[in-house]
Parts: sequence; structure tokens; C-alpha cells
Amino acid sequence: MGIYDYVIKNGKGEDVPMSDYKGKVLLIVNTATGCGFTPHYEPLEKMYEKYHDRGFEIIDIPCNQFAGQAPESDEEIHQFCTLKYNTQFPQMKKSEVNGENELPLYTYLKSQQGFKGFGFGPAALAMSALLNKIDKNYKNNPDIKWNFTKFAVDRDGNVVARFEPTEDMKKVDKFVEGLL
Repeated sequence: MGIYDYVIKNGKGEDVPMSDYKGKVLLIVNTATGCGFTPHYEPLEKMYEKYHDRGFEIIDIPCNQFAGQAPESDEEIHQFCTLKYNTQFPQMKKSEVNGENELPLYTYLKSQQGFKGFGFGPAALAMSALLNKIDKNYKNNPDIKWNFTKFAVDRDGNVVARFEPTEDMKKVDKFVEGLL
């Protein structure tokens, strides 16, 4: 199976076939409204505005699996994103990205791009320390570690990169631009 074989649900619970995005560059992001990384919505929206006309889409999948940082309803999440960050890209249905109830799309994404580390710097050290308390083996599995993990998909449907939430958004922007 490839990425275009999966179906996700939008915030209203309607099916959204990933095949609708054929030929587009995608950034698939698990998000939360109450996370230290929530300000990533601002550079994500700027990327969307800058690149959307060139075939770029953001697939925003809210997730409440990490410290309960997205407790709101799908409608409340959408309102938060549009009012606080003026997002124009849609938020999908709140879903799980790890475990027995994870979206099959996430099972696929993680199989294509596993965890490679948090990088360097204060945020990376903080995430490593936090995850080490939760799961001593976190470095050895492909699970999503926290909110705002991003997967880049090229125009041919290949999952070409995974960016942990600690990654500098300027680097994510530059990478996406290179795919366009």
C-alpha cells in the first residue's frame, strides 16, 4: 500500500481520500492546541500561504495522546486555529497516532520514516529527558514522540522526511520548498 490508498476523516467526520492529494507536496502534522509547540501553527500557516499555489498542502491531524494537550472538540480546535493563528488549511478529525487505535495512515508514515532523534539544543535535550521518563526505550521504536511531528511527502507520494517537533521550522520550510 502507498499513501494514496489511505482515507482519513475531516473535522466533520467525512472521508477524505489521500488520493485527493495526488501530485501535491504534503506536510502531515499531528497537532495540539495546548502544547509548547503550538506556536508552530504560525510558521505552518506562513508556509501554507507561501506555497499553496505551487501545490503544497498541510494535513493537520489533532491528537490528544500527549499529556492531554488537545482536549477540545474538533469544532473547538478549528475555531482555536483560525482565531489564534488565522489558519487557512483544514484541521482533520482528532485522532490517535500511536497504539492500537492509531490511524492506519500513521502506521504507514512511521514505517516509512522512523524516529532518528531530536537533534541538538535546549528543546532537544528537554524532549529527550521527558521521553526517557515515559519510555526508556523511546529511541528504538518509530512511534510519534510528541505533538507537531511532521512528515513530508513528495509529489509522487513518497514519505521523504520526518521532522521531530524540536526541528527548526526554517529547516522544514526550506525542505518543503525544495520539493516544490
